Amino acid sequence: MSVSVDPTSSEPGPYGSAPVPASAPTDAPTDARAGVGAEAGETADAVLRPHAEDAFAAELAALAAQDDRPRPARWRLSPWAVATYLLGGALPDGTVITPKYVGPRRIVEVAVTTLATDRALLLLGVPGTAKTWVSEHLAAAVSGDSTLLVQGTAGTPEEAIRYGWNYARLLAHGPSRDALVPSPVMRAMAQGLTARVEELTRIPADVQDTLITILSEKTLPIPELGQEVQAVRGFNVIATANDRDRGVNELSSALRRRFNTVVLPLPETTDAEVDIVARRVDQLGRALDLPAAPDGVDEIRRVVTVFRELRNGVTADGRTKLKSPSGTLSTAEAISVVTNGLALAAHFGDGVLRPGDVAAGVLGAVVRDPAADRVVWQEYLEAVVRERDGWKDFYRACREVSA
Repeated sequence: MSVSVDPTSSEPGPYGSAPVPASAPTDAPTDARAGVGAEAGETADAVLRPHAEDAFAAELAALAAQDDRPRPARWRLSPWAVATYLLGGALPDGTVITPKYVGPRRIVEVAVTTLATDRALLLLGVPGTAKTWVSEHLAAAVSGDSTLLVQGTAGTPEEAIRYGWNYARLLAHGPSRDALVPSPVMRAMAQGLTARVEELTRIPADVQDTLITILSEKTLPIPELGQEVQAVRGFNVIATANDRDRGVNELSSALRRRFNTVVLPLPETTDAEVDIVARRVDQLGRALDLPAAPDGVDEIRRVVTVFRELRNGVTADGRTKLKSPSGTLSTAEAISVVTNGLALAAHFGDGVLRPGDVAAGVLGAVVRDPAADRVVWQEYLEAVVRERDGWKDFYRACREVSA
């Protein structure tokens, strides 16, 4: 027996927002987040981190208004418009779409095309390659809702992917539809939306395999009720995983076959990484009401250069081989270091981003293992930074915080 999970109990579930009312149209995208989050009347500007569909609502609306290309079932935008939303561009009416991802266009096109088929998408890469960022923006552009999210951890239970129970109702009335609490994946299946599973390899292997039937049969059995939920057209899953952290659970071959894997690479050049860091720092700075940092690009370039050289084990000119520290020194960590430096400059300096504002953050990112990494850092500081033209202030600031 097939069954839809919409509507469900009006009580909020343990994995996210309340379900969509029964009056929502079944063949149009719905907002499953109604009544959840900010107080009534509160705008997205008051939220510390708005969801992608809220932060970039104007761009999504402009794309939808001018998008005359075919759209897959229940997609808010065509695949072309989704790719434009992520990569940026100018629309015929002059509207500028800001880039959300700076990288090879073909990677984004393959990811979007995968979602237009019945194959799930796995975004794979080392930490800090914008997997979560791309996942969120893909879901926002495709479904208008990026909140159907399962956050993978070592303690993620099977119920987070399948469904749980309202135990008060279960004990009072036994298994019933009213007692069932749908997971984000189940809600996405019922509404034809995109579900997200973050850090898939952090989830225990037996819980991971809960996805196999969902992805292969597009069905979620409910044996307690003798029913099943069949996925509505438009449903798909975006998962993210990295292959660098320790303690991960490898995907089974059966589950891996259900995904089309797209590898997100680190930025190819220093200029590309500087551009990514500068864009994201500017966004975060505006969200945190931090003033723009004049000439901050010089310090951003230094941070990026340090991270890239230590990450690659060789200086930018290729002349000096280096030892690499235990950390990943990702683009995301560079963004964090620069943002923290910008806050220091704004609140405890003259507003100008200087070497002293980023030195402590660089040290904290590089020296994760106090014994081994400190030796790596000291060697790099003395052999490379001290001898580099125009880096004397940065060298002195790093020496001061390293003492």
